[in-house]
Amino acid sequence: MRRAKERKISSTIYERLNAAQMSQADRQAALSAMQTAELLVDAIVWVTRKVEQLGARLFLKTSLKH
Repeated sequence: MRRAKERKISSTIYERLNAAQMSQADRQAALSAMQTAELLVDAIVWVTRKVEQLGARLFLKTSLKH
């Protein structure tokens, strides 16, 4: 499954990691760090979008009567 994800992303960073001369343990640690970073960025983007949606719902309601 990890290989399928790497192929799907088709990133030059993954290609460079696979081509670099390093031990298999170091390569796995680097790949794990990359995947953790991707998950963290995805979570931050998700939270940012949810905050934007919440702000739009709370502050941009045009149907409020004064």
